[in-house]
Amino acid sequence: MADDASHVFGLPRERAQRHDLRLPVRLVAPEPGWTVSADAIVVGSGIAGLTCALRLRQRVERVLLVTKTVLSAGSTLWAQGGIAAALAPEDTPEEHLRDTLVAGVGICDVDAVTALVNEGPRRVRELVGIGAEFDLDAAGALKLTREGGHGRDRIAHAGGDATGREISRALIAALDAVREDPGIEVIEHALVVDLLKDGDGRVCGTTLHVIGEGQIDGVGAAHARAVVLATGGLGQVYSSTTNPSVATGDGMAAALRAGALMADLEFVQFHPTVLWLGEGSTGQQPLISEAVRGEGAFLVDRDGVRFMEGRHPMADLAPRDVVARAIVDRMQLTGEDHVFLDARHLGREFLEQRFPSIVARCRELGFDPATDLLPVAPAQHYASGGIRTDLVGRASLSGLYACGEVACSGVHGANRLASNSLLEGLVFASRIADDITDRIAAGELPQTAPVAPSGPAALLDASQRVAVQHAMTAGAGAVRTAGSLASTARALAELALSARAAVPGPEGWETTNLLHVGQLLTLLAALREETRGGHVRADLPDRDDEHWRGHSCAERQADGSVTTAFQPVPAQDLT
Repeated sequence: MADDASHVFGLPRERAQRHDLRLPVRLVAPEPGWTVSADAIVVGSGIAGLTCALRLRQRVERVLLVTKTVLSAGSTLWAQGGIAAALAPEDTPEEHLRDTLVAGVGICDVDAVTALVNEGPRRVRELVGIGAEFDLDAAGALKLTREGGHGRDRIAHAGGDATGREISRALIAALDAVREDPGIEVIEHALVVDLLKDGDGRVCGTTLHVIGEGQIDGVGAAHARAVVLATGGLGQVYSSTTNPSVATGDGMAAALRAGALMADLEFVQFHPTVLWLGEGSTGQQPLISEAVRGEGAFLVDRDGVRFMEGRHPMADLAPRDVVARAIVDRMQLTGEDHVFLDARHLGREFLEQRFPSIVARCRELGFDPATDLLPVAPAQHYASGGIRTDLVGRASLSGLYACGEVACSGVHGANRLASNSLLEGLVFASRIADDITDRIAAGELPQTAPVAPSGPAALLDASQRVAVQHAMTAGAGAVRTAGSLASTARALAELALSARAAVPGPEGWETTNLLHVGQLLTLLAALREETRGGHVRADLPDRDDEHWRGHSCAERQADGSVTTAFQPVPAQDLT
């Protein structure tokens, strides 16, 4: 491991708990029918994956970039608000650090956040250098705005509310410019099935299912010195999410089955202002960016009461977990299944200029932000936990790296600060590329051959996806209790018992991945007996720093059992 990784992977193993939860070592899948090799495999085409692949391509002989559908289909595309960095003359990385630590409710890793805020401005300027066109003010400087939890205007945006789309466009354009370079290969429509390991337990590749023609078709094996997972989040484990349909926890689940250390899966951020489309609406839901509140919109209940006033010093711009919890409380008080966002006073001209995509989408669905109150309710938005990584993105398994939402770098703690996710992808993807380059040069990442996995395999029929989502939403959603989590755990365990007879294929693999990450999330949420950040326990509403200021970690053992351990975090000054 990296010299600075002891605080990440040095868990008190003697106090580890073993649980009844048992997970397979792999998914049921055909034997690989083809192989491909590279120095590094990067899985995912969001900001993290594209940044890492482009940087590696300049430094190693061969890079393989694989993406689940097409390059432009990742979660980065949907990022509306922007990217946070201390870019204004009056702003400082220290202020950005403080805001991040406060939002993370005491369990961010300070070293990771320090790297984020200090390297962030340079990485954003590098994005501009490759052609990303951010919105500028009259003087030609970056136009910055504010979002919840930030004490300064430090959110750079593009196209008003299309920042992710513009960043994705610029990175894909940079990739297209070198597409003929034999040093980089892109495989689209490629779903990672499982990780491959050599005889020493080091990750040395992945199995992939590719929808294609010719040699690269069906299930194959990709071999590499290092594997970088940048596969995004797990949003589709819930009935309603802002995540795209590809966010089925594939990277998390593959790493979990392989035995990688996982952390903080219970911290799920529910975005407070997702357009409410009526009872029974499922799948990816329209997000109303926090930047709308940053420009002056505010929340009201059915009676017009501004219920965030007095709830938090920042009122409508409080951190997302605070706002989401306040909305849930108000809905319970009024008996309604939504509240309202009022942006009418901002005016038609301003709204259409600043938020063209949001306004257009709302109007498509029958709402006009210039004249109507917008019905909103919390929906799953972001996973703060994932594959535990150190300061250079290494996972606990040698040869494996993770970056972006699939990873738990320690940056987000219990609740991600608005617009820090794109920045995390930029900063840590660059750190990963540099570390892989240095290790290959030092001879630390030899090319090795995988061994056939031994142990049980499983597959849940794709028809059970709705059952998984329903169980997770009902018991492990925005508000949880010991009883609700126990019910979810039982429902998922019953589904797992049937995960053997299905016909292998992408939909079944995705459904099984959702089952596995859901089972671990539910376990960790039941163990954490407090409310902190994105983890809300109605039966334990208070934060407990004496017992729970730290990371919840878990590993699948060789026999399939899951063990957990707690990693304390030193006290932080959040005043």
